[in-house]
Amino acid sequence: MGYRDRHDAGEQLAGQLAQLRGRPDVVVLGLLRGGAPVAAVVADQLDVAYDVLVIRKLGLPSASEVAFGAIGPGGVRVLNREIADQLDPGQITQITTEETTELRRRERLFRGDRPPLDLRGRTAVLVDDGLATGASARAAVAVSRSLGADRVVLAVPVGSAEAIATLQDVVDEVVCPLRPADFRAVGRYYQDFHQVSDDEVAALPVGR
Repeated sequence: MGYRDRHDAGEQLAGQLAQLRGRPDVVVLGLLRGGAPVAAVVADQLDVAYDVLVIRKLGLPSASEVAFGAIGPGGVRVLNREIADQLDPGQITQITTEETTELRRRERLFRGDRPPLDLRGRTAVLVDDGLATGASARAAVAVSRSLGADRVVLAVPVGSAEAIATLQDVVDEVVCPLRPADFRAVGRYYQDFHQVSDDEVAALPVGR
């Protein structure tokens, strides 16, 4: 079992979120880049707002894949103190500054001149095209909470049961129709899993 492509995945995922249809407090947020086309379909099917959540993980200088925090729109920064306390303040500032430059570039590219996301009083549905380790999703959840979201729902077409288990305690709900026991790479569960381009994301109807 799997999906033809991200559009198909979005349609099937929307079917699992039917209780949110038409609700003005709901915003579906695509995680870049692969989650954006899935999220756009979900939002269209549910007739709710769509946007992208631009985040940047803050990686250790010696191991960039290990995140000590994340930044998001509007100057939001969340730190994993257990890891961040191993760095000196100068390192944290330098890495944050570098990633902020890239975040702002992506915000301009994918959101134009729209104001920063304000999730106060809203239900944020975070959508990605799959969940492997859960690291990006965890960062997105933390940023969404910092932006004021009342509820955070994580919705992915396919995910590792292990990663889902680690996220259950930080979100209000996880929606994941396909949880294979022998999960490998996300792309294994799509017939078409092409790399999503910047142009493809930029063409999606943000703010509908």
